[in-house]
Amino acid sequence: MQIAVLGVGLIGGSIGLAARKQGYVVAGWDVDQGVLTAAAERDAVDRAAASAADALTDAEAAFLCAPVGALPSVTAEALAAAGAGCVVTDVGSTKRALAATTADERFIGGHPIAGSEASGVEHARAELFEGAAWYLTPGARSSGVLYERLHGLLVSFGARPVAIDAEAHDRLLATVSHLPHVLANVLVSQAAADLATEGEALPRVGPSFRDTTRVAGASSGIWTDIYLANAEAIAARIDDAVARLQRVAADLRAGDSVAVRDWNEAAGEDRRRLLEADLAGGPVHELRLTVPNRPGIVAQVALALGRGGVNIADMALAPAPDNRTGSITLWVAGDGAGTRAAELIGELGFPVAERA
Repeated sequence: MQIAVLGVGLIGGSIGLAARKQGYVVAGWDVDQGVLTAAAERDAVDRAAASAADALTDAEAAFLCAPVGALPSVTAEALAAAGAGCVVTDVGSTKRALAATTADERFIGGHPIAGSEASGVEHARAELFEGAAWYLTPGARSSGVLYERLHGLLVSFGARPVAIDAEAHDRLLATVSHLPHVLANVLVSQAAADLATEGEALPRVGPSFRDTTRVAGASSGIWTDIYLANAEAIAARIDDAVARLQRVAADLRAGDSVAVRDWNEAAGEDRRRLLEADLAGGPVHELRLTVPNRPGIVAQVALALGRGGVNIADMALAPAPDNRTGSITLWVAGDGAGTRAAELIGELGFPVAERA
């Protein structure tokens, strides 16, 4: 398989390394020639392309690894240059605005939940996506065949693809990714202001402060676009966080030890459940369903399972000889996942059978 990577920094470089580890041929391009040269020196690409269009020559999959603000134009350019059978995806952490710019069946939005506070191809590594969720936001017209190809490609990287609606993705990421960056920035600014006011030397900070503020001041070139692209959802989560903090402040001022204890213990229990859900594995179940052969059918099934909390470990498509219908074989992971998946697919009106 030939793969194009447009933008070969931390994420793009790691995609290149992961793809080459699987034996795929990678053509890379970057607006910064120095970055492209560094990617070639690190063997993150097989070929340093002269342009985005050059990188897309004969590509079967294209990863667009540009800042969120640049993605609409990069996506349009890539779709214009890519072949009819090339799946085009991005890695941006906001999806709704980009999804609204194209209805091309070759485009499937994506977002790997992987990375670090460090940036640049020098920090890229082939193992970056192993065990990581990789959100996919197919549209109503996204090609089922291309979705299958992209899904399998991500699984080969060690990632766990999860289908999700673009708007739901942005609301979720506002809580679990964007708000933590906001809070980290606020906390370090508050600490710096307090130290200046008190005229004290910087104290030795403990691990709690270091861990909480690890992402403070992340790359402005990336995060300014993210904040603005998902502004309404982030602002809503900030408002909710403020309200929750005010309730805690009221309990502290009232000296309500029971309320403070309950709040602290509830947070510990919530964190335990969230971590268990994130690390859940369990047995894999195989299901086969019969579906009409029409645009968007794979996206419909994948999104229904994603909304229902069912992880698709792998999938395979097989059209019927008359091309009017087809079968989708799904492998879903987790205790009870097979039953849950069958229920969700049944609600869509498609016959489904679980292989014993």
